Amino acid sequence: MAILKFRVYLEEDESVYRDVVIRHTQTFFELHEAILRSYEFDNKHKATFFRSNDHWQRGREISLEKYDQEYKAPPLIMSETTIGSEIRDPNQRFKYLYDFNKNWSFLVELINVSKEENPKISYPSMVRTEGIAPSQYGTKGLLGDKFADIEEKYDLTQVQAGDGFAEKDEEGEDVGLGDEAAATDEEEV
Repeated sequence: MAILKFRVYLEEDESVYRDVVIRHTQTFFELHEAILRSYEFDNKHKATFFRSNDHWQRGREISLEKYDQEYKAPPLIMSETTIGSEIRDPNQRFKYLYDFNKNWSFLVELINVSKEENPKISYPSMVRTEGIAPSQYGTKGLLGDKFADIEEKYDLTQVQAGDGFAEKDEEGEDVGLGDEAAATDEEEV
């Protein structure tokens, strides 16, 4: 049985990615759920995969369900489509879109095919994580208005020179201290 390893990049920032391993006989629905788990997203929104080429152009659609929109060709359904059936080359790519309102876009690239199944792993599974995943709804959505109050209360951009913070010049000497702080430094010498 072939084990496929996909690297799932956040399209906006390719330094943030997750590596997911899955059996070739498993479905795109299982890959969809594994990607959401790996980025700590919920499973409440519409989603679709597109078979893609080396230039990340959208090809055949593999959708969570058939949505109310026009299709050039009817989409394949994730729960009915095995991943192995859509692999066309050793570097197969897919585009994955989640939450059409927020428009989360991921680049999914096949990076390894193995014949050996690891008995310690339950497939699909995330095997590598790189970078900090974005918050699905942003911090305000999670914490509400209280977070904005805390953010405002501790806003450090308001700190000005003379508030006890000094800057260093090129030689490492403190500059920008108020007259009181400079006088205190001279008395200690």
